[in-house]
Amino acid sequence: MALRDLLIRIAEIYDATALAANDVPGQALLRTVRGRGDLPLPQGFTADGHGGQGFATSTPWIGVYDPAINAEPHEGLYLAYIFSADLSAVTLTLQQGVTSLKRSIPQRPQLRGELTRRAKRLRAALPPALASSWNHTPDFGSKDWRPRSYEASSVAARRYEIVNLPTEEVLQADLLEASKLLRDAAAAQRVYLQMPRADEPVVEYAGEEHVSDGPLDGFCPKDSSDYYVHLKGGRRRRTRRHEELIKDFGIHSVACGYTPIIAGMHPRDLVLHRNVSSVKRAWLVEGKTVSNGNATEAVRQAIGQLFEYSHFWHEMRGEPKPHLIALFSEGIGHYAEYLEAHGVASIWRDGDDWGGSPSAASWGLVTNLEASFL
Repeated sequence: MALRDLLIRIAEIYDATALAANDVPGQALLRTVRGRGDLPLPQGFTADGHGGQGFATSTPWIGVYDPAINAEPHEGLYLAYIFSADLSAVTLTLQQGVTSLKRSIPQRPQLRGELTRRAKRLRAALPPALASSWNHTPDFGSKDWRPRSYEASSVAARRYEIVNLPTEEVLQADLLEASKLLRDAAAAQRVYLQMPRADEPVVEYAGEEHVSDGPLDGFCPKDSSDYYVHLKGGRRRRTRRHEELIKDFGIHSVACGYTPIIAGMHPRDLVLHRNVSSVKRAWLVEGKTVSNGNATEAVRQAIGQLFEYSHFWHEMRGEPKPHLIALFSEGIGHYAEYLEAHGVASIWRDGDDWGGSPSAASWGLVTNLEASFL
């Protein structure tokens, strides 16, 4: 059965006022989705239909799953075609599982807030060229808690009006594109699942050699909440803005085609890997937070540590000299040009985006160049 025909038929016969029973035509059609072998799903994907339990849901939907990531909708990430309550439109959306999270966050406003926060951080890991065309904010036109939760949990989405539904070829191409976004978001989610909770103790990573088969196996960022250390003269507070900076940039690097590694890299902050012409290259990243707009000390520390780590942890071990990146929590002005002149790329937070020097742009890590270079 063509995907287009299935979506149109559900919109025609679904009855939200009926029971969710097998003898109700719309419900029966949705329940056939799981066993169908004629739907144009991406290779290895599965699908099932949902019309509610006991009573019909106001927004019927079809789940589409990559079993390597997730095989059911209660938790994890999946794709879904969710119909609006008036059945005039259907939205293909990259969804987060809601049911399991609701057990730990039963209050609905707080649940939606948490889903929205998670969706925003996962969205940051999507390739910008694709994410920009999947930026629809779903509105399913229902006051029920589940559809409202689906709205909040959407990471990426594209809406179709039933009366102007695209061709079968376009729908299939969109689904394939969405499957790629699903895999990128799942890679980012793995990063956050490895992060310690705020109440867990700080653990330093051992310095053993690290071998990674998966693209995020070695990326284990520390928690970003504040922590305390005991120093001579008293107990002092340190901020974990640094760890938050490294974590967010590591997520961003995944969207840019890199493999970020923290585990086994101590004392280095972060090492990026990417295969270039069958040669595995390394990018050494040193992160610094800029205090009160004064970049001088942060730049001095970054360039010194980058040269030191490059020499002792790479070149002295017989490895090729890595590319060097100084990462900052905010712009560093003309110091970007200074670092570039010494063979060090610079990257910094620029609102919700990342700005950087020409070298960083040439490696595909930023698109927003420092004005002094333009």
